[in-house]
Amino acid sequence: MPPAPSSHHGGGMSTFDKMKMGAIMGGSVGLCIGFIFGGYAIIKGGAGPNGVIRSLGQYMLGSAATFGFFMSIGTAIRTQGHEGSPQALVWEKLAREQRYGVRASPLIFPRPAAFRKQE
Repeated sequence: MPPAPSSHHGGGMSTFDKMKMGAIMGGSVGLCIGFIFGGYAIIKGGAGPNGVIRSLGQYMLGSAATFGFFMSIGTAIRTQGHEGSPQALVWEKLAREQRYGVRASPLIFPRPAAFRKQE
């Protein structure tokens, strides 16, 4: 899922809202993965003294917490500002074109130093 376009005019989601969304998505993926791997572990090795339901719940909650934690952090890192980057300029240009319905002139970026001719 691509990140929501950032809006500096108050219309977009806040970073905390995006972190919550990442935690919910990671938690749901973690529940599914915990069910699959926990079920396999219980079938292969037995449930142990806790029983099937409690062991499966531990697998599911442990993986959901882990996936949710890392997905929320990853979402927060991904939504940090990249105001000076070429990607941010392209996204702003596309948003401007969609908002006003006017096609702007193409963006021309300087050639990176690694590709310049050495004199």
